[in-house]
Amino acid sequence: QSDLAPDGVRIVVNWDKFTIGSSVFVPAVNVEELITQVKSIAIRNLWTIEYRQRIENKLWGVRFWRML
Repeated sequence: QSDLAPDGVRIVVNWDKFTIGSSVFVPAVNVEELITQVKSIAIRNLWTIEYRQRIENKLWGVRFWRML
């Protein structure tokens, strides 16, 4: 399962395009659950990620960067 649903609404991310050095912003209210879900995907795929909670385009969420 690679879809996200931190707030109960399904969010589809094209993880194939999440290459080393790229980033993705995911809007969410429940950022703790979002981080947990993305960390699980990263562990499954053996990725190293970094993330920051932030506001982008007036939306609260988390930006994730794939490091390795």
